[in-house]
Amino acid sequence: MRVTLVQPCLGRRVGEPTIRSWQMEPLAPAVLAALTPHDVDLSFHDDRMVPVPFDEPTDLVALSVETYTARRAYQIASEYRKRGVPVVMGGFHATLVPDEVARYAEAVVVGEAEELWPRVVDDARSGRLQPLYQSPGRPSLAGVSPDRSLFAGKRYLSVALAEAGRGCRFGCEFCAVQTFFGRSRSWRPVDEVVAEVRGLAKPLVFFVDDNIAADLDRAKELLAALVPLKIRWVSQASLDAAHDEEFLALARASGCQGLLVGFETLEPSELARMNKTFNAQNGGYAEALANLRRHRIRLYATFLFGYDGQGPGAFRETLAFALHHKFYLAAFNHVTPFPGTPLYGRLEREGRLLFDRWWLDPGYRYGMLPFTPEGPSALSAQEVADRCVEARSAFFGVGSILRRALDFQVNCASPFMGASFLGINYLMRREVLQRRGLPLGDEGFRGPLLPVDGAAPERPAGSAG
Repeated sequence: MRVTLVQPCLGRRVGEPTIRSWQMEPLAPAVLAALTPHDVDLSFHDDRMVPVPFDEPTDLVALSVETYTARRAYQIASEYRKRGVPVVMGGFHATLVPDEVARYAEAVVVGEAEELWPRVVDDARSGRLQPLYQSPGRPSLAGVSPDRSLFAGKRYLSVALAEAGRGCRFGCEFCAVQTFFGRSRSWRPVDEVVAEVRGLAKPLVFFVDDNIAADLDRAKELLAALVPLKIRWVSQASLDAAHDEEFLALARASGCQGLLVGFETLEPSELARMNKTFNAQNGGYAEALANLRRHRIRLYATFLFGYDGQGPGAFRETLAFALHHKFYLAAFNHVTPFPGTPLYGRLEREGRLLFDRWWLDPGYRYGMLPFTPEGPSALSAQEVADRCVEARSAFFGVGSILRRALDFQVNCASPFMGASFLGINYLMRREVLQRRGLPLGDEGFRGPLLPVDGAAPERPAGSAG
C-alpha cells in the first residue's frame, strides 16, 4: 500500500513563490509516519517548499489541517480526489469543524491520531475506510517518537521540533487549544522525551507544547532531566510560571534560551474579557518580567488587539511597553476568532462576523480582522489591522533592533543567541509587509473545491458583511 502525507501551505500569490522564511520541520507528519505500519510505502510532500506531484501513484492521502491552511488543504484534496485517490484529514480544524472538513475528505480524524491512524491505514488497505474516526478520550503518548526520516534532503530551519506534552489548563476565550483538548493535558514519559532530544542534531530545540508550564511539577521533572544534555531550547509558557523560582532556575539550568508568552493586553479589564486574569496575579507583569530577566530568559511577547474597549491608545502604550522591556521578539496581532472557540460563538451570536467562514472566503486575506470591533473608543476592523502593521514596523525598525541588540544582560548575553538575534529580527522585519494581504490557499488554483458527497462542486460563500 502507498500512503502520501502532505503539509499544506498557508497561501500563495499567483506568480510568486511560497513565503519560506519560517519553514520548520512539521511535527504532525512525522508522528503519522511513526504510527504507520512498516510495510506501507510512505511518501511526504511539503507544499510550502515544492509543488505537490498530484500524478504520483498513491492509494491514500493524509493532511493535517489548521484553520489557516484549510482552504489550501481542500484544494489539494480536490486535486487528489479528481484522480480517484481517497483523502483523510485530521488536525485542529478537523476537530473544530468536522462537518465542514467531511465535505472534502473520505475520512475525518477527530482528536489525536495515536490510537486512530493505524486503524485508518488498516481500513483503507482493506477497502472499508470509514467517514469518521473519533477517539473516546485522550490517548497515551507513550511509545511514539516522530519519524524524522521524512525530512531528509529538505532544507528546513536549523531548529528541531519536539513535544513533551499537549493541552493547557487555562480557558482563554480566543484559544482553540481549550476546544481541542477540553482544558486537559497529557504528557509523554520524561525518559522518552530525553532519549529523543539526545538524538537531535540541530543547535536549537523548540518544544511545541501548547504550554510547557501547564503543570509545573511535571515541567520541573522534565527540565531536571534535560540539565545533563546541555542543549538549547525554547518553548511556550503561561506567565504564571514566571512567579515560580524553582521552575525558572531549572529552565535556565536546562538550557532555556527563551519563552513565547502571551501578554495579550496591558489592561486588566481586557484580560477579564479574555478570561486571562491569571496574567495579572502575583504582582503582575512587573514582577514576572523582573524574575525572567534575572534568570536571563528571553521573551517572545505576544499582544492581541481588536477586543472591545481598545482604542488607539492601546497600540501606543503596548508598543512603548515592548520597547521599554527590550523583548527579544514581539508580535502585535489582531485577535482571530477560530471556529469552535468561545470567542467565535460570542461574535456569531452578536452578529459581528464579517464573513460566513473567513478561512474559506475568497475575499479574506491574511491580516484582515474578520469581525466588527465595538465600544465607545473602538477602531474599525481595517484600522485595527493597519495599526497592528504599524506597531510591528516600529518594533522591528532598524533603530529598535539595534537598541535591543545592546541588551547584553539578556538578549545578547550569549554568542549563539546574540548572533541569532540579528538574523531573526531581520526576518521578522522583512515579513511585516510580506504576509499582509496573502490569500489563503493557492490563488492560482483553477476550478471549484470538489465535495465528497456527489453534490455540485462548491465555491466558498462570499462576504456576509
